[in-house]
Amino acid sequence: MTLAQVMTVNGAIDPEEMGLTLIHEHIMVDWIGADSTGYHRWDKKEIVERALPYLEELKKYGATSFLDCTPAYLGRDPYVLKDLAKRTGLHILTNTGYYGFGNNKYVPKSAMKASPEDIAAIWIEEFRDGIDGSGVRPGFMKISVENEKTLSEMHTKLVKAAALTHLATGMTIVSHTGGDGPAMAQLKVLKDMGVSPKAFVWTHAQNGTMTGYLQAANQGAWISLDNINDRPTNKPDSPGSISWFVKTLLELKDNGILNHILISHDAGWYDVGEKNGGNYRGYTDLFTKLIPQLKENGFTQVDLDVLLKQNPKRAYAIKIRRE
Repeated sequence: MTLAQVMTVNGAIDPEEMGLTLIHEHIMVDWIGADSTGYHRWDKKEIVERALPYLEELKKYGATSFLDCTPAYLGRDPYVLKDLAKRTGLHILTNTGYYGFGNNKYVPKSAMKASPEDIAAIWIEEFRDGIDGSGVRPGFMKISVENEKTLSEMHTKLVKAAALTHLATGMTIVSHTGGDGPAMAQLKVLKDMGVSPKAFVWTHAQNGTMTGYLQAANQGAWISLDNINDRPTNKPDSPGSISWFVKTLLELKDNGILNHILISHDAGWYDVGEKNGGNYRGYTDLFTKLIPQLKENGFTQVDLDVLLKQNPKRAYAIKIRRE
């Protein structure tokens, strides 16, 4: 495969084809744990029908690409995603990797004693051969660590496995992280493994600080602010609120690092085990709430295109990035 392509559930596309992209969303999630989850837990057709109207609504705002960040053993289903991509025409990306947050509840037992090389071999095989016989190849890695300054032995192993997988495949590392401490700890591990921070997406960075954003951006990392929502329960200026996003994005622009920022809702999703999938949250607050307020505060269309078109294609293109 040539460099600088984006891998969707329907195969490789040129990065320029991504267009307006939501970089962190979900179609479904299963919280039961790695030892109990599996395709037997849900009805694929039911999930497709539940999700379809939300994706069709999203398309009306010009979105053309959608990254599903549900990891393996937490409800990832390439068959559901491929069906939705076919029915909507969206470029949908899925992932490989293991999700360590939550005291490793969503990590398979086989990984506990495995080496980073053993784990990486599984992720690399999915990239080369597809997921579970579906023919669907992952377009990025999704891992996660606890929101602590020091990485556990298991989570250090996951980051090392991600580094090895990146060096073999060029897939970007998307890590559920949280605050500044675990972000910097992961960047150190990656650099020690010979991987550039340019291959790393600090996910849920809304839990970090402006100082941390500047440190990460100066190293080349991507900063993902990914919980845009206009829920009434949000306190004014709390991370995720529209006012917080406006204030933060303006400050990031003033600091000259808008070209390192990714934004999304972390929305959806069909909750396996809940009646009709529970409360499904749509993917449009970005367009109906945030963008109008950003424009009122001086954001230009060029700024918006950087966030929603230019940065995603640079961040998620399949390309080996060495330190």
